[in-house]
Amino acid sequence: MSKVLLVDDDVELVEMLKEYLAQEGFDVTTVHDGEAGVSEALSGQYAIAVLDVMMPRLGGVEALRRIRLKGAMPVIMLTARGDDTDRIVGLELGADDYVPKPCTPRELTARIRAILRRTQGAQGENEPTVLTVGALSIWPGQRRVEWSGKPVDLTSTEFNLLEVLAREAGRPVSKNILSEQGLGRPLARFDRSIDVHLSSIRHKLGLLADGRSCIQTVYRQGYQLIRE
Repeated sequence: MSKVLLVDDDVELVEMLKEYLAQEGFDVTTVHDGEAGVSEALSGQYAIAVLDVMMPRLGGVEALRRIRLKGAMPVIMLTARGDDTDRIVGLELGADDYVPKPCTPRELTARIRAILRRTQGAQGENEPTVLTVGALSIWPGQRRVEWSGKPVDLTSTEFNLLEVLAREAGRPVSKNILSEQGLGRPLARFDRSIDVHLSSIRHKLGLLADGRSCIQTVYRQGYQLIRE
């Protein structure tokens, strides 16, 4: 049973979400302020955390920043509908996904399942031990990445997206496919999540010998991981 941490000061909403998630087989703990949320998230007990952006004592964005300083557990942000600033800042700080409020328990549960399916998925019999593209090495079963022999610290969603690109190295991958396979959901209109995540991955990876990023934007086609 996957343990889920819900951090939101809206007690009524949290209880509704907790009840639904429990019915879906999750073990749910709830806290109602950011400081308590950070403490719980860093305890190592949880498979995923859901953070509201607007909370007393410590907001969700700052809570996420503190969590990311010490760990890479999957995090979903709850953001006000239409609030692009908090959404993009959250993604830039390493949120794996976001869900606009008000949200339905079913939608949140689907997002949680999509992320956990990728972080906890068992390695298949035919799964390659390592994917290698130039200086990049990816161990899918271990969810581990190295660049030129040095470890790269990626969030869960960043790992998913990079793995999709690595499997299609040398070929453009559309944002629709990246969203479906990396985030586990269809690409929404005006959704910049993929762009923000890939910008972070580019920053964390090294450069090619000619100074370019190994992830290139292909006009009207998507993104491509370059083969050296």
